[in-house]
Amino acid sequence: MSDDILDVDLLAFEQGSAAQRKAVVDGVMRSLATGFVYTSHDLSEDMLDTTYSMLYEFFNKPIEEKRRYIAPGANGQTGYTDVLVETAEVSDKPDWKEMLNWGKQLEVGHPMRRKYPQAYPDQMLPEASVPGISNVLYAFHDAMLGLQMRFLRIIAVGLGCNEHFFDAMVDDGCALNRAIRYPSMKNVPEAGHVWAAEHGDINLITALPRATARGLQVKHEGRWIDALPPTGHVIVNSGIMLERITNGVLPIGWHRVVADPNYDGERYSIVQFCHPKPSTLLAPLPTCVTKDNPLRYPTVTAADALDEVIYRINLVEGARRVTNS
Repeated sequence: MSDDILDVDLLAFEQGSAAQRKAVVDGVMRSLATGFVYTSHDLSEDMLDTTYSMLYEFFNKPIEEKRRYIAPGANGQTGYTDVLVETAEVSDKPDWKEMLNWGKQLEVGHPMRRKYPQAYPDQMLPEASVPGISNVLYAFHDAMLGLQMRFLRIIAVGLGCNEHFFDAMVDDGCALNRAIRYPSMKNVPEAGHVWAAEHGDINLITALPRATARGLQVKHEGRWIDALPPTGHVIVNSGIMLERITNGVLPIGWHRVVADPNYDGERYSIVQFCHPKPSTLLAPLPTCVTKDNPLRYPTVTAADALDEVIYRINLVEGARRVTNS
């Protein structure tokens, strides 16, 4: 494990003494200078095992069957996304990954869904191909979002805000889960070993409970660091929206996914992108604007910021800047 990315204890923040809470906050804020931090968690390992098992079953269906779950018009915000579609903004080569995306199914009359239907599409899950998977994936969503909301409380304290500053912002937000299968690279030598090119996430924070193989790398001070958390930990990284809210105090966690040259197998991972409500104004916090750190970013809505990034990473149907043809 690299010394640049620290390991903190979420439960010590929630249940420990004032000194323990302060130590956790200090550790998170120091570690997020890299854009990344590792944390212990209380997620059910059985839940994670079941989720991975059902996703493995789905990803190993014939490609024609998987493509039945592409959600037209959803721009990658739910349903299946084929390999060689999503493309990092800094790259002109699509990523070697296929994905299954899902979020919370909000009721039709919910004000956020009425105003921002693109952010809350009807969920497209492969229930017909893998019976029972919908309940499992929604349970994963709820458990991960609960964990991320709890972790945001540490960040809020570190920023000089009330512990619950992010709660209402995230509640009924458009958090997105993404299960990813990275194929074996042994038969695609022209691609080198890059599964996913360098990029930053658009959201507040992202959580990755575990992956089936190494490959995630973090860019810090011009060098790439392997992200190798202790067993049973969650990787958390900061996104573009958090950088804007903190006026750059907490920078974007730039990262990529690269296969080890000696590894010929696949890699599976499941991440959750913690998004605020689309109506959220991404305005820099007063505590983060100082003489030494003057205002960097104009205020934009979370909806506008998300739409722009979805376009830039090649997910808007009918407006793809890179095609696999």
